[in-house]
Amino acid sequence: MTGAGASSGGGAATGRLGRSAVRVSRLGFGGGAIGNLYAPLTDEQAHAALDAAWRQGIRYFDTAPHYGLGLSERRIGAALAARPRAEYTVGTKVGRRLEPADGTGDDLANGFAVPATHRRVWDFTADGIRRTLEASLERLGLDRVDVVHLHDPDDHAETAFRDGYPALERLRSEGVVGAIGVGMNQTEMLTRFVRDTDVDVVLCANRYTLLDQSALTDLLPAARRRGVSVLVGGAFNSGLLADPRPGATYDYAAAPPALLERALRLKEIAERHGTTLRACALAFCAAHPAVAGVLVGARSAAEVDDCAEQFAAPVPAALWAELRATGLLPPEAPVPAGEPG
Repeated sequence: MTGAGASSGGGAATGRLGRSAVRVSRLGFGGGAIGNLYAPLTDEQAHAALDAAWRQGIRYFDTAPHYGLGLSERRIGAALAARPRAEYTVGTKVGRRLEPADGTGDDLANGFAVPATHRRVWDFTADGIRRTLEASLERLGLDRVDVVHLHDPDDHAETAFRDGYPALERLRSEGVVGAIGVGMNQTEMLTRFVRDTDVDVVLCANRYTLLDQSALTDLLPAARRRGVSVLVGGAFNSGLLADPRPGATYDYAAAPPALLERALRLKEIAERHGTTLRACALAFCAAHPAVAGVLVGARSAAEVDDCAEQFAAPVPAALWAELRATGLLPPEAPVPAGEPG
């Protein structure tokens, strides 16, 4: 069962992950930003963002050891410590095992403004996955997580399929985790996991957006056929679809001029129809029937509130018709029913 079985609405609505019993809010909190992605953030700011997410009905929290060398996991664990455990779902990732380092310097080469207290070791072995998950549980302050993904196994396909995936399958059969999956910024290997394994979910980042529908070719149809759920990350393509302007980022680098021009056209059409590009970007990702939830990364309570507001905002049907008519969206891409406009 995929997004087709999800209830509609805002952050509080839920979708079930594959054939598992795990449910996620249709709008989820992506924990990369509160791991000090690109710039430092205080514990108080991170906690305020997480409190805002809870207030907005968001109940799925996605994190990873990679995000700030464990900082994101610690902050999410602290913010959820007083919340009823049955009321939220947490997902983390394995494949990058953290080993202590001398702590000199910072981690900005990997994108995070934190001291280099640890170093990442790629490890998709069964033993490495168990050790990584145990460390994550300690940082989160939890005795279980609901979802575990293999994290970016792009260059480790053989080990991930031979050792990593079977290890996740065993954890699921033992009841240690409720749902298992893979998170990547590409569709080809995610599609292979969907076709060749029994994953419940895949997390597809940046490959299903208003600017990139590559997941529409292979991944999303395969997920529908196999009953695998898809979580969409990077709905704003790392920034360009949130605020298209010179200097905006696309896939974590400076946006190419042609894509900036396309994003500005999308923004102009959205505003002409009385809505925002952010609302359109989120609504588009959520509309595909294979999609169980959309993750948004936020650094502040204000950003969380804005994302929740945009996610709940109706988008006129006439906007989607114009995007298709002008070639800005392919005709086969599902769109929301929309509001009369």
